[in-house]
Amino acid sequence: MTALYLDLSALQSVPAANLNRDDLGSPKTVRYGNAPRIRVSSQSWKRVIRHGVERDLGEKAARTRLVPVKVRQGLERAGWPTELAEFAGGQVAASAGKKGIGTEQQGHTSVLLFLPESGLEELVAVCAEHRDALEAGQGKKKPGQILPVERIEEILKRRTASISLLGRMLAELPGANVDGAAQVAHAFTTHAAEPQRDYFTAVDDWLGEADTGSGHLDTSEFSAGVFYRYATVNITDLLTNLGGDGKAARTVLGSFAEHFLLSLPQAKKNSTAPHTVPDLAHFAVRAQRPLSLAAAFETPVKDSDGGFARASRKALAAYAGQLNRLTGDRHRPFHGHAAIEDPPNLPAEQTIDLTPLGAVHDSFYDLIDAALEAALPTTGADA
Repeated sequence: MTALYLDLSALQSVPAANLNRDDLGSPKTVRYGNAPRIRVSSQSWKRVIRHGVERDLGEKAARTRLVPVKVRQGLERAGWPTELAEFAGGQVAASAGKKGIGTEQQGHTSVLLFLPESGLEELVAVCAEHRDALEAGQGKKKPGQILPVERIEEILKRRTASISLLGRMLAELPGANVDGAAQVAHAFTTHAAEPQRDYFTAVDDWLGEADTGSGHLDTSEFSAGVFYRYATVNITDLLTNLGGDGKAARTVLGSFAEHFLLSLPQAKKNSTAPHTVPDLAHFAVRAQRPLSLAAAFETPVKDSDGGFARASRKALAAYAGQLNRLTGDRHRPFHGHAAIEDPPNLPAEQTIDLTPLGAVHDSFYDLIDAALEAALPTTGADA
């Protein structure tokens, strides 16, 4: 079966913000084209996309090390003694797989699990069904695996749509790994950019009029710029992960595309409110391999008309035109874009030619619908 991909590219201007911090609290950076850029990690943006998809589908999953702790808390709410509930929570991990999953001092598993949130209640119920055995094993130096291994495994290995989309790595449980269908790139500014420092103070509201000074002072860092963002979804793999359900794949793919465009990492949102959407979105359905347009910005764009946004759109379209010449229309059944328009009074010779980015669509939703119809036609998806 020939693989099919949906490539998603976007240019997004983000004002003063710190969407994704490093270990020192500074905006993450990368050096590309021998110029410093601001970077937002793929994990940061992927997480907020995942939460959006899960809200759409009403199917939440949790990536967590707290399963034993949550099981303990559930049993305590049901009236179990704390020590027995804690032992039962640890047994959930110990009874997973032939060797069990390790736990640490605070009761956390040694690895992150990724499971449907609905599975937690079932794990609590399994413990309740085997309370007598748990009471008998409590206090033993080597209690072994008290809970039914196959049942615990089955719960921990279940999938949601977001797990099918983004994948799961869990070497401790054979068969639990899921190869993710979606790949998300680190976003980076299309131009040279570096973090900037902000000295700030907080006023003490109860100081007298004659008092001076502040109640708090500190410094922080932020950044601003136009980001190139890219993701790709292997539609063939998504269909496989969803058991060949074309209708479900179309729903998941549409939700992913929408949240790719409209989501934003939430770090420091209360002090920056950087809630923008992309200036330009470009989607392409490809039948051979995914293709990022990131190299359009290997040479950092220079400001034009007092900013980088318009220059970035121009550079992206020009690079896409070069790729179109090199690759032709082969293996690309669809491409199109939606973008803000040039000012109406701009002379024709100064307008940006976005033709290399395919057919123009009025809205993001029109673009998403057109891409979905090309990738997973309604008739085929409903079959």
